[in-house]
Amino acid sequence: MLGQPPRKLSWKEVARTFNTSWEKVFHAVEYVVEWGKKHRSLDNIKAIGVDEVAYQIGHKYLTVVYQIDRDCTRLLWVGQERNEATILSLFAFLGTQRSQRLEYVCSDMWQPYVKAIAAFASQALHILDRFHIVAMLNKAIDEVRATEHKQLQADGYEPVLKKTRWCRLKRKENLTEKEEIKLNTVLQYNLKSVRAYLLREEFQVFWDYISPHWAGKYLDRWCTRVMRSKIEPMKKVAKTVRRHKPLILNWFKAKKAYSSGIVEGLNTRIKLTTRKSYGFRTYRCAEIALYHTLGKLPEPEMTHRFY
Repeated sequence: MLGQPPRKLSWKEVARTFNTSWEKVFHAVEYVVEWGKKHRSLDNIKAIGVDEVAYQIGHKYLTVVYQIDRDCTRLLWVGQERNEATILSLFAFLGTQRSQRLEYVCSDMWQPYVKAIAAFASQALHILDRFHIVAMLNKAIDEVRATEHKQLQADGYEPVLKKTRWCRLKRKENLTEKEEIKLNTVLQYNLKSVRAYLLREEFQVFWDYISPHWAGKYLDRWCTRVMRSKIEPMKKVAKTVRRHKPLILNWFKAKKAYSSGIVEGLNTRIKLTTRKSYGFRTYRCAEIALYHTLGKLPEPEMTHRFY
């Protein structure tokens, strides 16, 4: 098939195998992608996931949109950069009718995403990404640990927090025996880092709820405890969670059927594609490669000869 070798190998390897140039391989793949985009069906899209991925060194980002329906998971759209204009371009691509047929949209809590989804797909259940919330908690814990470690050193105390970062960021079931011993030792101290860790562990219970009502009650109690903890990085997280509470609870309203876990899995495949190509010379190269690898595009019934 025309599309198979470049999908499994890097374009450079394909060019070497077929004794042709990289440019000719790129143009062959570009032809297949453009043909596939023209002939693919965009009907009956009910659920999408929106995220961003880095594709070059130097904070070069792509906005990626996936269809995440149960019967179809694929890359739908790629946009250059990550800004308000990009997300508006997404809804221009979908059009009014398709946007208004969406039932579920998963994204992080970046405000341009939230505003655009509310404006163009208000009927859809907007589900905030739980993975970004966990990452936000981990970042706060790391900030608390770093600040407290420096303070303990400055005050001449025993450096009990040294080499404990991964002990507190990893899940308990993933800890090595050595890390588990280190964590249990640290938990004996009355430190802000320990209290922040325990608050993060309490938050994990939130995801186990079934009812949106009771999940919301638990979230309110957790935010209250955090605000009373006087741990500023954790308080910042609690304030953000409170602001986005309705969108976070939408995960329960969707019966936990849709989440950005699907998106994260697809993002991993994007990273593998970019790593295989050691980055891309241009945005156009990245766009074509990602559609080709993840777009599940139809292909023309023909063979290709490199000339």
